Amino acid sequence: MHTLVVEPFLHIYEDHFFNPIRNTTLRAKDPAFRSLKSVIAQPWKIRALLEKKRAALVEDGWLVRDQPDLATRFYLRYVSLEAHSRCNQGCYFCPVSTDPRDSESMPMELYGSIAQQLAEYRHTIEAVFMHNYNEPTIDKRLVEQVSVLKSHSLPIAINTNASGLSPKRVDQILELGGIDYMSVNFSTMDAERYQRDRQSNQLDIIIRNLDYLKALPLATIMDMAVLGRGDATHRRDFEEISAYFKDSRFNVRYFVTNDRSGNLDNGLKTKTVADNLCGCDHMGSRPIQHIHITARGLCVLCCQDYFEKHVIGDLAQERLEDVLTGDKISELRRWIYGLDEAPVDFICRRCTFAKTS
Repeated sequence: MHTLVVEPFLHIYEDHFFNPIRNTTLRAKDPAFRSLKSVIAQPWKIRALLEKKRAALVEDGWLVRDQPDLATRFYLRYVSLEAHSRCNQGCYFCPVSTDPRDSESMPMELYGSIAQQLAEYRHTIEAVFMHNYNEPTIDKRLVEQVSVLKSHSLPIAINTNASGLSPKRVDQILELGGIDYMSVNFSTMDAERYQRDRQSNQLDIIIRNLDYLKALPLATIMDMAVLGRGDATHRRDFEEISAYFKDSRFNVRYFVTNDRSGNLDNGLKTKTVADNLCGCDHMGSRPIQHIHITARGLCVLCCQDYFEKHVIGDLAQERLEDVLTGDKISELRRWIYGLDEAPVDFICRRCTFAKTS
């Protein structure tokens, strides 16, 4: 019989514990919190726990049997699925600005196959984002792709610069019943700075598009992310954009950019290279709760892996379940959670979202 151990993929905080394998949280007010905290600090106390307390921790997944396949487990919540690789802007806060990718399009047959496989996890998936580092709305097949995802009852999310959200396209998506979530990345209403920051003179088109859709229920949740460097200019832009969209459906939100794990020389960044990795804090856990799929059908570690250094599978050749339980992602999970020592140049060592002990 395998020995009982504390779940090795826990996120440990002062006032709560998060289990990405179960997608559950144990808070300080919960009766089992003190028991779990004690055995995290002193694992030998597991055997000393009262049988009832130990059984409850096992049942809820806080204690598990120590066995070789623990790193094959996952709880799929978020998907990034790009149908093409193109972006029509070159924003300073995105690696596309310095290293634009080759143009590639995913065949709709493959897109449909992936959607069908994702549907097997629809009970846990909270969003299928139609982007990675592309601009999803400039794809002529956008409405068809929305229709495919809807046919499989998948929750649809779009992050966009809004350049391709023409009134005609908005109306077409509304005819399909709209989507679940949309976030427009917006930075300034100053045309000169918009062009300089994004290598794009599309501000007039984008404002026209936003003026058309701002009162329409295109998505159940409609956010607007005002991106910037966290300085006085950024705060002024946020105030101006908030005032302009005050009576719209948009929730205007303030975001400071990050350096994409060292891929850019701006935004929030780590001060040192992390020595002791113990998890990922980026919308749950990237290696356990996310899958990122490129236009070629390749699955990469996370949204920070712009240069695709950590490919975990190929959905043009493999099934999704095999990728999510495969040797490649299992090894990365063990590196990220400190179960095995990650290479010195591993991407997570430079990431602002990495948990470190």
